[in-house]
Amino acid sequence: MTRASRIALPLLLLVPALANAQSGPLLWAADLDGGVPYVFRDDNGELAGFEVDIKDALARELGRPIEFKQYQFDNLFAGLDRGDFDFAMNGLEVTPERQRTFRLSRPYYIYQLQLVVRKNDERIRSLDDCAQQGLTVGTLAGSSSDRLLDQRGIAKRIYDDQDGPYKDLQIGRGVDAVLLDLPIALYYAVPGDLPHSRRYAGLKFAGQPFAEGYYAVAVRKDNETLGRDIDAALERMLQSGELKRILLKWELWNPDQYRLYDLATVESGTTDEIGFTRYMPMLLEGALMTVLLTIVSMAVAIVLGLVVASLRLYAPRPVQWLALAYVEFFRGIPVLLLLYFLYYGLPAIIPGLELNPIVAAVLGFGLNYGAYEAEIYRTGIGAIPIGQWEAASSLGMSPLLTFRRIILPQAVRIILPPMTSDFVALFKDTSVVSVIAVVELSKQYQILTKSGAGYAQVALVTATLYLVMSVPLGYLSRYLEKRWSGD
Repeated sequence: MTRASRIALPLLLLVPALANAQSGPLLWAADLDGGVPYVFRDDNGELAGFEVDIKDALARELGRPIEFKQYQFDNLFAGLDRGDFDFAMNGLEVTPERQRTFRLSRPYYIYQLQLVVRKNDERIRSLDDCAQQGLTVGTLAGSSSDRLLDQRGIAKRIYDDQDGPYKDLQIGRGVDAVLLDLPIALYYAVPGDLPHSRRYAGLKFAGQPFAEGYYAVAVRKDNETLGRDIDAALERMLQSGELKRILLKWELWNPDQYRLYDLATVESGTTDEIGFTRYMPMLLEGALMTVLLTIVSMAVAIVLGLVVASLRLYAPRPVQWLALAYVEFFRGIPVLLLLYFLYYGLPAIIPGLELNPIVAAVLGFGLNYGAYEAEIYRTGIGAIPIGQWEAASSLGMSPLLTFRRIILPQAVRIILPPMTSDFVALFKDTSVVSVIAVVELSKQYQILTKSGAGYAQVALVTATLYLVMSVPLGYLSRYLEKRWSGD
């Protein structure tokens, strides 16, 4: 074998490997919580939705397999920027701020917004009626409908999922109408036999669809090759009729979609980034909600914890068992599940029992943290020597007076540090209340970053607000420990 052959042979063997690397699987990210008709799991547990069908068609056109990656919708663009996946497709609306930061494909769907109301509500025939009558409209955070409501100065309630607003609208809790993209409204508010429909009875469309926009596939700015390949694949799907077939299957094709043939790209337009003077008041509003939830929830937890701890220590045996069951149950279930149950589950079990979101949040956190506080208080009270009880009894003090004047004040010194830690933890745990349409500090951060505010700047301000609220608690705790210890 010649020297040239020895060099050429490994190179020839490397060519197929390089070719396979270029044609390896692509990673597509979307959020299954986005639901029908985008991407969801059907009754057999299989991925379904019109974007799943588009993904399959893209795989055939690109000649590369495409694998699905579950990713929270709020973090899709952050994950794309980090390179956690190759592209995102999840009803992503084309906006100027997204076009500045990412490479968006040619549109694959022209959407419009649709207002939905209760069938027996004759007050609302258009969005103007909501503005004139001061009504509240439910929508998804960071969506085009969310931005439109802000522009029109209409009161809104923000949700994390598309189920929540229609469910609340149906039972008349907190919202008078829902404004979302037409594909969502078709599957939640229109009677008929749409595949995998999630329709809520008693709802209707108010007026015609309006406020047109576009869905596109998002890739990184530096991945222009993939962006061009996806554009070309979508173009071929459109020209061959494959895209129309998919949209017809999901009953999403309408005359507006014929204009897709003329939309190779969408002009980005101009929009101002959200500056400090605009986003700071919103963050402060979210911070105030966080403080309110934390203080009221902790007050409920302290009262419940003290009662349950006392029952575990001094009540008859059957009552002690019930108190223990309370502690184990509420420590054993996630607070997120508890919030879902209180807000969405109770009305289904007890018709007419519809908790306000803030009430549900306070009750959920109070019950959950009350179980932890009960164990802290039980340990602190149990650490007081039995001789304290005996000495107080010898002085003629009743058990209740002994507990209130002698035992509890001493136990507080032991209880205070872990209770303060729980208080700080509760500040941070309030972030989960966004699932029941409460907008606190972390949810406000997510809304702002999806609306054009810079991730780094808003994150820094948000973190500072959390520190301003939580760090002083540590100093207060240490001050009280020192003061009450008698040093």
